Amino acid sequence: MRTREQYIDGLKKKRRNIYVNGQKIDRVDELQMDCINTIGLTFDYANNPEYKDLCTATSHLTGKKINRFCHVHHSKEDLHKKQDMTRMLCRVAGGCIQRCMGVDGTNAVYAVSYEADKENKGATEYHKNFKKWLERFQNEDLVGCCAQTDVKGHRMKRPSEQEDPDMYVRVVERKNDGVVVRGCKVHNSEASVADEILVVPTRALKTEEKDWAVAFAIPADWEGIKQVVSVHNLRKRQHFQRGFTPGATDSYTIFDDVFVPWDRVFLCGETTHGGACALLFALFHRHSYSGCKPAIGDLTLGTAALIAEYNGIKKAPHVREKLAEIIKITELGYAAGFTASELGGTDVFVPGLGRIPYGPGNYIPDSIYANVGRCLTGEAVFHEMEMLCDLAGGIPATFPYEGDFVNPETKDLLFKYITRNPDISPQNAAQLWRYVGDLLCSSASGVHAFGSYHGGGSPIMEQIAITSQYDIEARKAMVKRLAGIED
Repeated sequence: MRTREQYIDGLKKKRRNIYVNGQKIDRVDELQMDCINTIGLTFDYANNPEYKDLCTATSHLTGKKINRFCHVHHSKEDLHKKQDMTRMLCRVAGGCIQRCMGVDGTNAVYAVSYEADKENKGATEYHKNFKKWLERFQNEDLVGCCAQTDVKGHRMKRPSEQEDPDMYVRVVERKNDGVVVRGCKVHNSEASVADEILVVPTRALKTEEKDWAVAFAIPADWEGIKQVVSVHNLRKRQHFQRGFTPGATDSYTIFDDVFVPWDRVFLCGETTHGGACALLFALFHRHSYSGCKPAIGDLTLGTAALIAEYNGIKKAPHVREKLAEIIKITELGYAAGFTASELGGTDVFVPGLGRIPYGPGNYIPDSIYANVGRCLTGEAVFHEMEMLCDLAGGIPATFPYEGDFVNPETKDLLFKYITRNPDISPQNAAQLWRYVGDLLCSSASGVHAFGSYHGGGSPIMEQIAITSQYDIEARKAMVKRLAGIED
């Protein structure tokens, strides 16, 4: 396993293909360091003996100890530990830990590549190729991201119906030694600080849409890739430092006629499994949200309680009501994810067929509960921000700048006039309001809210998954029996 420093050294060696606001930058540019330091926690804690059981696993390929973010789940205990590791690390980072995309994409492609080979009756070696890639991924403790979301063009048209077929990433040429792909993946979290990009389809595909049924993995600095990056940093502090400063990036990852050798291609033309790959990645990623979103709930609860205490209103009935609501959302989301782990197995639910075996034996979380947990917590994102806003009042929006708290002409007056609860020092109160301002009023907080709502699939996608997979007909039959209805 690598250390944080080895991870950063690896980024320094990569080819420059990162663009930010018109400039081409190095991966370890200061703009990206907050995100890099956030991912660095995944190395720090994996190398900490206290967290060994939670943050490391044993590779089923080599028997070696590996970072759990590189692991393929083979039991419900693996799924439980991934959820708990994610919740723990997101608490430490104060938000997204940035590394879940890789492990979720890896687990999806592991199953899909196996099933595609089985359908092709040995004519392809997708799964063999993927296991070879995965062994290196694990041995070198690489950071992976998963590029799924296409730009999609006209949203009411399928890939094959677009005026420009590049609106979904596709194969434009098949060669003896590989394929050439073109298109663009968006909202591609941490791609600019990843070692490898794992590309998967974004939707179900028709038989005639073979060119879009492609999955592969390439280094993030591969020839022909350009990343146009949005950096989500909090405003730098000069005088009153944060306990930890999280960061995040997202990329428009552009594939400009990129050549991918066959040993890095894990799906190419198998439309049925292309759709399954899209659904499985979403399922694994929504399960990861049952770790990160409860962590955000923990932080939201702590923030709400401190706001009430520092404002001197902690015993007010409306405060108790809001704290209870945050706790309910948080723990129901976690419970749904826990149940998804507990009911997980080596099969998937297919409408009309029920649960059927899928893949070579890796564990897949229960779809209903993973989607319920993600939907419940995703729909609550802006309401939780509203509750914090209600408790805080207008203070975070107009709080004075740091410099005014060190200016001898204003600092004593400000410390006097920001005091509300006399039991709380004005210095600590000021630090809280700066933190709440980060959560509610910064550009990074707005991006975080959108990501929390849409990441892993917008609530409408979870609603579709829940209602299409839940046995509603059985519930109708129960009511018909009780009501005395005979068809």
